[in-house]
Amino acid sequence: MVKKILSFEEILKGCVKNDNGCKEMMYKSFYGYLMGIILRYTKNPSDSEELVNDTFIKIFKHVGTFKPPKNPEELQRSFKGWIAQIASRTAIDKLRSSKIQFYVDDLAEHEHPVTHVSVASELHVNDILNLLNHLPDTQRLVFNLYEIEGFAHDEISKMLNIPRVRAVFI
Repeated sequence: MVKKILSFEEILKGCVKNDNGCKEMMYKSFYGYLMGIILRYTKNPSDSEELVNDTFIKIFKHVGTFKPPKNPEELQRSFKGWIAQIASRTAIDKLRSSKIQFYVDDLAEHEHPVTHVSVASELHVNDILNLLNHLPDTQRLVFNLYEIEGFAHDEISKMLNIPRVRAVFI
């Protein structure tokens, strides 16, 4: 039995048709990508795995609503952006449901972690993720939403149902 190699577009169409083989290929192709996004929001590896799986459930449930770009060459990049947004919102929903209190101003000034990083230093991605993991949950969440996801402070405050977020990171 010879297996045909499917294009990304064919895999996506298969997922829309609820084809389990295509869903498996999609899962295997994007698991690591989504895990990287989720790990920016949570420190616990088992929570991260659960959130990635929850994200895929949402992706497969709503894949028919994904609007492909007009240029077929941008299909995979556009899809990655769409699933990244689902992953980050899934992680935020989990944090919200965990009843984490989002009060940035509750920390005394001496409790705000300050790390001076020289532009000339050679930080690697793992070093940066390690630094992010040492931030309190609220600051890590706000940092991810603002610096990585690109949300405005007003959007973050509405999303997290907190007063307008002030800049914590200088």
